[in-house]
Amino acid sequence: MIDLVAERVWLVGGYTDMRKSIDGLAAIVRFELGQDPLSAAIFVFCGRRRDRIKILYWDLNGFWLLYKRLEDGRFRWPATGSAPVVVDRRQLAWLLDGLHVEQRQAHRPVRATEIA
Repeated sequence: MIDLVAERVWLVGGYTDMRKSIDGLAAIVRFELGQDPLSAAIFVFCGRRRDRIKILYWDLNGFWLLYKRLEDGRFRWPATGSAPVVVDRRQLAWLLDGLHVEQRQAHRPVRATEIA
C-alpha cells in the first residue's frame, strides 16, 4: 500500500494537459504555483473533461505519479482561472470519491479540550 505522507495537498485550479508527465507537472508546481515539487506536499491536477486526475508526490528519492480515470462521472474541480486550493487529506479522499471538498454535511472536528 502506498502511504502518501504530506503536509499539504494542493489542487491546481483549472485544467491541465494530461499529456504532461513528471517533469512538466513539476514545472507547473515550481513556476505557476511557486512551490517546491520536492517538498512534503501532494499536487493534484485535473484534465479538461474533469474525468482524469494526476497526483504528483515526491518520496525521499523519486517522484510518484498517480493517475485516475473515471469510467462514469466527473470530478468536482475548482474552476479555470481560480487560485490553487489547499485541502487536507480527508478532503482529497472526498474528491477522489466524487464528492465536493467543502462538505456541508460533514461533522466538524472536535478538539480534546472541547470534550469534558
